[in-house]
Amino acid sequence: MKGFRRSALWIALLLLACGNVLPCAAGEPRVRIATALGTVIVEIDATHAPGTAANFLRYVDQHFYDGGAFHRTVTLHNQPDNAVKIEVIQAGINPRRVSEEYAPIALERTTVSGLRHLAGVISMARDGPDTATSDFFICVTDQPSLDFGGARNPDGQGFAAFGHVVSGMPVVRRIQRSRARGQHLSPPVRILSIRRVTG
Repeated sequence: MKGFRRSALWIALLLLACGNVLPCAAGEPRVRIATALGTVIVEIDATHAPGTAANFLRYVDQHFYDGGAFHRTVTLHNQPDNAVKIEVIQAGINPRRVSEEYAPIALERTTVSGLRHLAGVISMARDGPDTATSDFFICVTDQPSLDFGGARNPDGQGFAAFGHVVSGMPVVRRIQRSRARGQHLSPPVRILSIRRVTG
């Protein structure tokens, strides 16, 4: 009985550490997103979305996001022209480094990765398929319309989810509620740095 209680405690602690968003995966990289409003820890799913994860991490490792910002907030109240509503915050690299961006990457559809756009999931912003470069967004709530076949984007191809928040969802929500003009955060919420979590 004592061993059972100890096992149950470890399971509860593991779920708490993962933020009850998605299961933790052993050995997956994590990054610390330090912003002017607080810190968010994200686990990158390099197993199920290897191409998207590698693309994001090369921007991280080359410090492209330092001096970047969360520049867009999408709430239920600021998208009057969209029949399908979403709730996300979107970020980009330091504008001085836009000319150094890597080539767009292939879209890893959720039908291939098996990932879904749940609350706390990080995904790549894009225009058409195969156009994503460095901008990413974090889902504030569950967003099934962003999965493959979802109705948010007319092409129905969805977006490339590639990880999830394990700590810092209150910061995500704080960013979403920040002052904005339409969907443009005003002022943008500055990204101090994004670094891999080591140790």
